[in-house]
Amino acid sequence: MIIGNFSFRSAKVLLFSEICKKIMDFLVRMRRFLYISLCLTLVLVCGCSKKSSVNTQDRSLAQLTGFSFAAVDSMPGLAKASFSIKELLDTGLVENQDSMLYGTSLKRVIPRFSFGSTPDAAYLTFPDETYLLTGADTLDFTRDPIYLTIRSADKSNTKVYRIHPTVHQADPDLYTWTQLNAGIYGEDDSEQRVVELGDDFVMITSNGYSMSVYRSADGEMWTTPASPSGLPAGTKVRQIVSNGTSLFYGQDSTMYSSTDALTWTATKVKHPIVTMLLHWNKQVWALTLNDSAQYELATWSGDSLLMSGLQPGSLFPVSDFGTVTFLSSSLRERAMIIGGFAENGLSLNTRWNLEYSTYIHEHNGYRLEEFSIDHAPFRSLTGISVISYNHQLQLFGGVDDKMTYLGRDILLSTNEGMTWTKADTAKNQLPEAYQARQKQNAIVRDNYIYLFGGQDAKTTYSDVYRGRLNSIDW
Repeated sequence: MIIGNFSFRSAKVLLFSEICKKIMDFLVRMRRFLYISLCLTLVLVCGCSKKSSVNTQDRSLAQLTGFSFAAVDSMPGLAKASFSIKELLDTGLVENQDSMLYGTSLKRVIPRFSFGSTPDAAYLTFPDETYLLTGADTLDFTRDPIYLTIRSADKSNTKVYRIHPTVHQADPDLYTWTQLNAGIYGEDDSEQRVVELGDDFVMITSNGYSMSVYRSADGEMWTTPASPSGLPAGTKVRQIVSNGTSLFYGQDSTMYSSTDALTWTATKVKHPIVTMLLHWNKQVWALTLNDSAQYELATWSGDSLLMSGLQPGSLFPVSDFGTVTFLSSSLRERAMIIGGFAENGLSLNTRWNLEYSTYIHEHNGYRLEEFSIDHAPFRSLTGISVISYNHQLQLFGGVDDKMTYLGRDILLSTNEGMTWTKADTAKNQLPEAYQARQKQNAIVRDNYIYLFGGQDAKTTYSDVYRGRLNSIDW
């Protein structure tokens, strides 16, 4: 059949080809769809499988991974507290290795927790009540013991942690003092010197016609007195110097030495010894008269005096001065000789600085300087004791040129002896039982300050006090 120019047969063929084409297009689209669907299915299956394993592991985990307190401006100790978590079998311990600042209150604090996985439940148990954690609890952590219980998401595991926060109970800036001994011996008019010899404290006393030696390992218990031999009559015991293993005393043209404070050996020297100064930079120092009869510092070599070339002039202390040694902020070995009496009897306000450095190209690296020339004048003081403690110099006791006692106040220098101020008496003052005095002895050992004896216008003391800054080794 022909209709116009179009035959029925051709229409059939055309229709069939169009149908086949559409079928092929459909199959291609389906193949792409199936391919994409298969890929998505694989991704989802893998993802779900991985997620399922993580969830299975996490859901059974009961673990604390972090603990802290929310910061409070008025209590900086809270924010600075760092807590460690120690796992112990089925329990754990949470504690801060360094106690929080003195005065930090744990009465109303907000704890913060981190967990290895979101738990089904977590609650704190105090001695008198239990709290289910909400994340915004203000709680009293001054109670003890405190336990945190964690139950895993699948409820299969439970773990308990003890939480033990600590706060310093002592004011870190406060000095505390204890009297170790009320009197090593009975009252008399003796002069005293206390030094360290080996592991012991050694006290040597002289009343003008006899001398006695006492020893102690702790400053509290002392031996009965023993009499030394080999020292000359009129020995000024306050000028005895210790290098830790031996003692030294110089007078006129003789140096005396001892390893036990009892038996002394004499060695003749060329230059007369005016006074013994100190042990510093691994050497024993003395003030001598050189060939021109001028003051000159010298060191003891073991059998002779080695002249240093350091000549301080006539207004240099010869008695009742204080000495201290320390490492300067520039890491140089330094020593100071403070106050005392000059040979003419003048009460001095001097501060002599003795310094060693490889950068000093004269006098074998040593330099001697009088600080009072370039810095604020220092109060005239004699019979003082000076120590280096808590990164500052501390000065105890003494009298001025009018014989006024310094009292229980302590003078401090935070700039290596250039200027001095009175310590805060609310934090750093000698105990009320400690009577104002001079010629006491001060020694630092194991972060403690030891004060021995001394005298005032009426009494010679032989008591022993020990003091310590609360935070010296925090």
